[in-house]
Amino acid sequence: MVRAIVGANWGDEGKGKITDLLAGDSDVVVRFQGGANAGHTIINDFGRFSLHLLPSGVFYDHVTSVLGNGIALDIPKFINELDSLRKNGVPEPRILVSDRAQVMMPYHAAFDSYEEERLAGQSYGSTKSGIAPFFSDKFLKIGLQVNELFSDEVLESRLRKVVEIKNVMLGFLYHKPALSFEALLNEMRRQREMIRPYLADTSAFLRDALKQGKTILLEGQLGTLKDPDHGIYPMVTSSSTLAAYGAVGAGIPPYEIKDIIAVTKAYSSAVGAGDFVSELFGEEAEELRRRGGDKGEYGATTGRPRRVGWYDAVASKYGCVMQGATEAVLTVLDVLGYLPEIKICTAYDIDGKVTTDFPVTHLLSKARPVFTTLPGWKCDIRGIKNYEDLPENCKKYIDFIEESIQTPITMVSNGPERQAILRRKPLITRSLS
Repeated sequence: MVRAIVGANWGDEGKGKITDLLAGDSDVVVRFQGGANAGHTIINDFGRFSLHLLPSGVFYDHVTSVLGNGIALDIPKFINELDSLRKNGVPEPRILVSDRAQVMMPYHAAFDSYEEERLAGQSYGSTKSGIAPFFSDKFLKIGLQVNELFSDEVLESRLRKVVEIKNVMLGFLYHKPALSFEALLNEMRRQREMIRPYLADTSAFLRDALKQGKTILLEGQLGTLKDPDHGIYPMVTSSSTLAAYGAVGAGIPPYEIKDIIAVTKAYSSAVGAGDFVSELFGEEAEELRRRGGDKGEYGATTGRPRRVGWYDAVASKYGCVMQGATEAVLTVLDVLGYLPEIKICTAYDIDGKVTTDFPVTHLLSKARPVFTTLPGWKCDIRGIKNYEDLPENCKKYIDFIEESIQTPITMVSNGPERQAILRRKPLITRSLS
C-alpha cells in the first residue's frame, strides 16, 4: 500500500512530525520532490532535528529511506545531514538515492542569489537555495542526472556546454565572475564519490516492494499553495507539491496511492512572498508567532520569521481538494489556548462578491477575509492523551474546521513531541475508490 503525506497550505504545516509518526508503520519512506530549500522539524528520543533532504523515516531501523528521482539532490547537504544524525547517536539509516535524480550544481545557489539581487523589490522571496535555477536547468535539459557523474566523457561534455551558457549570463546579465570548468569538473568528481554508496534504481526497488506487500509512505515538501500549477503563481516553488506528483517523483504507478493525508495547521503561517488573505500584523501577529510551533514560527531552513494569520478555511479546503485528500491532520492546536476568541476565515470578499472558492492569483490580491468568530478554550491542552478529554470549545473548533474544509480530520496534534497526537473519529468520511 502507498500513502502520501502532503501539505494543504503554504508549507510549514507540521508534516515532519506526522511523517515521523506514520513512518513507524511503514517499510519505506520516499521523498519525491523538492530539495534542501525547506525543512521538516522532528523531535524524538534522539533530540531535535531539522531535515531538509533526508526522508523522515531515517530514525527507524526497520525503514528504508528513499530519495526519489523527483528531488533536487544537493550532495554535500545530503552528506552533512547524514553526519549530523551520526553525531547525535542516530543508528545508521538505510538510504537509497535514485540514479535518475538531478544534481544540484555548485553554481545554482549563486544564480538564485544573483537573480533575487537583480529583481530587488520585485523578488519572489526565494530561500536562495538554488531551487529555481536547478529546475530551470532540468527542463532546459542542461542539468545533470546523478548517473551521468560516473561517465567522464559525458560529464566533461555536459559541463563544457553548461559553463559556456552560464558564463554568458554571469558576464552580461549579472556582472559576476566566470565559472572555471576545471574547478567545476574536479568538484563534481569529488561529489560523485560522496554519493556513490547510496545510488540505486529506486523505481525498481519500489516496484519490488509493492509486489511484496510493503507499506510505502510518500513524503511531500511545502504545500498546495506553493505548487507551480495550482498555487499562488509566481510566488511558488519549482516542483509540484501535489500528491499526484508522488507517482512521478518516486517512479511508481499512480493507482498505487491509496491514502492521501493532508496536513493543515490550526492557524495559518507562511514563509516568503505572496498574497495571504487572513494574515495578522503587529502585536497580534508577534504574539502568535512567539507562541507558535516548537520554538516559535521561524523557518526550519532559513530561520526567517514566518508570516502568521487566522485559519483560512477557503485556502485549506482548496488545498485538500487539489491534493485529493482522503483525510486531514490538524497540527499545533495547543498554541491557540491563550486566546479568548478565535477567528476563522470562511469566505473571501472580492470586489463585493463573497465566495468560498479559492481564486486565481490576480484576484487573490483583491480578496478580503470574511471571518467567523468562535469562543476559545482558554487553557493548556498539552498532555491530554484522549481526544474526548479536550475542552468542548476546542472540539467545536475542530468540528467547524472539518465541516469547512470538507475533509475528515483523523488526527490532532497537541504538542511538538512524537507522541502528542490525538486520534479522532471524523464526522465525515472520504476514501479513494
